[in-house]
Amino acid sequence: MSEESIEHKIKFALDYAKRIGADQSSLNFGSASGFSVTAQNGSIDTVENYQDQRFSISIYLNSSIGSASSNDLSNTTIKKTIEKANSLASLTAADKCNGLADRELMAQEPLDLDLYHPWDIDIHKAQELAIECEQAALSFSSKVINSEGANVGSYKNESYYANSHGFIGASKSTGHSISCTAIAEENGLMEMDYDYTSERHPEDLIDHIEIGENAASKASANLGSKKLKTQEAQILYSPRVAKSIISHLMNAISGGSLYRKSSFLVDCLDKKICSEIMNIREEPHLKRGSSSTYFDGEGVKTKSRSIVDQGKLLGYLLSSYSARRLGMETTGNAGGHHNLLIEPSGSDDFNDLVKGMKKGLIVTGLIGYGVNIVNGDYSRGANGFWVENGKILYPVSEITIAGNLKNMFNNIEAIGSDMDNNGAIKMGSLLINNLMIAGQ
Repeated sequence: MSEESIEHKIKFALDYAKRIGADQSSLNFGSASGFSVTAQNGSIDTVENYQDQRFSISIYLNSSIGSASSNDLSNTTIKKTIEKANSLASLTAADKCNGLADRELMAQEPLDLDLYHPWDIDIHKAQELAIECEQAALSFSSKVINSEGANVGSYKNESYYANSHGFIGASKSTGHSISCTAIAEENGLMEMDYDYTSERHPEDLIDHIEIGENAASKASANLGSKKLKTQEAQILYSPRVAKSIISHLMNAISGGSLYRKSSFLVDCLDKKICSEIMNIREEPHLKRGSSSTYFDGEGVKTKSRSIVDQGKLLGYLLSSYSARRLGMETTGNAGGHHNLLIEPSGSDDFNDLVKGMKKGLIVTGLIGYGVNIVNGDYSRGANGFWVENGKILYPVSEITIAGNLKNMFNNIEAIGSDMDNNGAIKMGSLLINNLMIAGQ
């Protein structure tokens, strides 16, 4: 569907919502297409092609809200969907905090964030890459006996958000990925690990052979794992798993957690919540960023800002609704955060941080979910490597890391320069002191 046709649909829908009595309305139009190819045991296991379109609308009526959606974009169905949303709004309880974000907060000027780069690749070539990726893993070592497959995927997305303020925001984006999971065996015991790359532009992807070899190397390195005695020690999270710690922090400062008072960081704005070496910036306008956007899920203009500065919390993650509940102003985070950059604490990378460890654990994988955002209690199954006097001695498994997030944030000793740029959180390794390891 052409851009002109979409904008005509948007005007039609908003006009109809107003005509049937809506005080305010907002809608989303979107279409997506792509493919996913998985190779396993030297042959193609699955091939998926998909194409989807969607329409959703929210109606605000006397401080109540009703929402409905459809994948049929005919005018008749659009009308029926709007009528359904309107009917639902009439049945829901009024909430004075409901409503669109304020008109003056809408993004005025679109930005070209360089997000649209289709991959000039057909299914047959994608199949070749997936097979070669898996083969690179299987050929890496005689210890690598199998895989859970190698995947090559790509998508194109076109989306529009509009509301009765007259705002229309459009976004075209692409995403491409390569991943592989390898299985290694030694003395009848098996270990598994993976590697992946994900980018907006295919030229930024890590080579598929390297992905396969990395997965195999990681799986092989986990062989011969030992158990640990229960003890307190330094923990060095690799970048891949360190991001989960930052995700817990973001959950704790999100509007929903705050106004429900279900966060251990309630009423912590402008207070120290982390080690002084922690600096977190939100950069929504990064070129080719995985979560870059010039407007949030409500049309509010996004902007670069500091969230944590030298350990001090400077801002929450708020939508217009959560902001009203808290008596504050939206931060442009309806739908979540946009490209978090965790500043390294110095020039030390992963290897440097390992060399500085007297006795501790490198965590390369986490299992299960035992995190309580209400009180900050943290308990996760883990695997990784034991370090003494700056040297990696052996892999470890079947352990649990336990602590409290508030203490963990304050006990951060270093943030590595070994940046992992995959995903919406970009950071290096994370060294935390005085965490309990529950072993045998």
